[in-house]
Amino acid sequence: MEHLKVAIGALAIVIGLSLIAGEAPAQSAPDWGKAEYESNCASCHGLGGKGDGPLSESFRPKAADLTTLATRNDGVFPAQRVYEIIDGRQEVAAHGPRAMPVWGRDYRSHVPDMTLGDIQIYGLKDAVAHNKLVALVDYLHRLQVK
Repeated sequence: MEHLKVAIGALAIVIGLSLIAGEAPAQSAPDWGKAEYESNCASCHGLGGKGDGPLSESFRPKAADLTTLATRNDGVFPAQRVYEIIDGRQEVAAHGPRAMPVWGRDYRSHVPDMTLGDIQIYGLKDAVAHNKLVALVDYLHRLQVK
């Protein structure tokens, strides 16, 4: 059974990366984190992460500047905290209640992928959500001001 879990996990990563990639120019590797950011974050935080997205003006307080996360944390990018804010483990009022953050279930899934008899198999959806989230956190890390 353990080998099945490992095989499903590996398959999930491969499929997840291909789902995230979408269509990309043949000459370059896709930037999955940037694509996730532009799809789910830029409308509030702006394309450059400065908190100046088109929806930001309607917020009080304004959307956070994501390019200064490391600066505001003594020069260290808080990757785990960022991951937990996005996946809903840490609350941010502007993101909505934990039962339904503004991006819905994009970054978490607890629904079985399939059922084999009485056995429910989890992993593929969670692996895809995790891979998308890791790519997004990496992109936010790259946005940090030097």
